[in-house]
Amino acid sequence: MAATVTGAAAGPRAQTLRFDQLKGWAKDDFAAALSTFLVTCPRLKDPDWHETCAAARLAGDDPRGFFESYFRPVLLGDPKQALFTGYYEPELTASATRTPRFAYPIYRRPPELRPGAVWYSRAEIETRHLLAGRGLEIAWLDNPVDAFFLQVQGSGRLHLTDGRILRVGFDGKNGHPYRSVGREMARRGLLPKHRVSAARIRSWVKDHPDRGMTMLRHNPSYVFFRVLRLAANRGPLGAMRKPVTAGRSIAVDPDYVPLGAPVWVEKTGRNPLRRLMIAQDTGSAIKGPQRADIFYGSGAKAGRIASHVRDGGRMVVLLPVARALAMENGG
Repeated sequence: MAATVTGAAAGPRAQTLRFDQLKGWAKDDFAAALSTFLVTCPRLKDPDWHETCAAARLAGDDPRGFFESYFRPVLLGDPKQALFTGYYEPELTASATRTPRFAYPIYRRPPELRPGAVWYSRAEIETRHLLAGRGLEIAWLDNPVDAFFLQVQGSGRLHLTDGRILRVGFDGKNGHPYRSVGREMARRGLLPKHRVSAARIRSWVKDHPDRGMTMLRHNPSYVFFRVLRLAANRGPLGAMRKPVTAGRSIAVDPDYVPLGAPVWVEKTGRNPLRRLMIAQDTGSAIKGPQRADIFYGSGAKAGRIASHVRDGGRMVVLLPVARALAMENGG
């Protein structure tokens, strides 16, 4: 029988479930889920998580049995508020130096910006040229919308004109909140509400360059990058400083879902998913116990899929047995 915890002191409503209450549970690829879990579980230091990680290393012959033995499913919050979106790692053509074609830079974090501090807004940075000429440029892109969405995604593969491939990842932000440009364009009637996508925003900005730059500055958040040394077959780094895995890693709100935890995803929509994923990343727009961003991989195809994901459903966190029982008993 499911148990429920409510009340402000307990946080969001929590309901413990049985594994047979998870739709499609028996049909998943648990070996793939276990492999992804093992990428980040060594970083989990609490004793109950440490025990599950030690057991995971020995669970190769029975991955489903491992998850069912060491975890209990816990539904946090109201599934009616569930929202799944998608993200990806862009692959873009870039130049190591500025040229007439490649004129839009991405930057390293300025040394005076401290983690958590609030700095200048996107509009101030760009219109006042606060970063220009300081040697902070990593590379130059040929499209301002690509530079913008690289910041939104937080990582990317840059195919440089000299033949090199440069992997870049998140290294800080200016401390301002993220605001959706697509949502604002729909609100203003510039794009159809239910057909907003990165491709449509890119096209609109290209057709309206001055208004387009002003529209991009509706989002005051600005992201800085660092160069990553990652193998070509690995995903970008997530919030746990380990590569994320396409179709198995999600970004969550760590105020509700522990980073590194397995999460059962039941996503509805055009391409429904019922799959065990691992919470290995975060995002400034990912807020709440029933909110997740699914990593779809690298490149244009992954980008097209991710950009159309905005679906409901349900996410159920798998917590170590002792932790789940403590929550069930109001602890």
